[in-house]
Amino acid sequence: MTDNWSPVTMEVVTDPVENARTTASFAQFKRNCDWLEAHASEVYSHRGKYICIAGQELFVGDVLEDVLARARAAHPDDEGSFTQYIPKERGRRLYSPFRIVKSVQ
Repeated sequence: MTDNWSPVTMEVVTDPVENARTTASFAQFKRNCDWLEAHASEVYSHRGKYICIAGQELFVGDVLEDVLARARAAHPDDEGSFTQYIPKERGRRLYSPFRIVKSVQ
């Protein structure tokens, strides 16, 4: 079996400007996620659509690029936007970060 995984590189970032930018974008993302949680029934009513939350504001549409463009135009400084496709049908979904490479017998 061929393994197509790319190598992972980890580094410690000590640049205070870069660390401040990352901290600020994570704080924006958290505010957008908190807004999503508080407005979940409204957000998830848009079945079959793309959504983007930026600046604690909801943007909805059929085409991802259009939704992102409107969100960026309204909130150009929001580096922590949240984007998702809302499936048409409700159902259980299984998400896993793992990939089975080889089964053990």
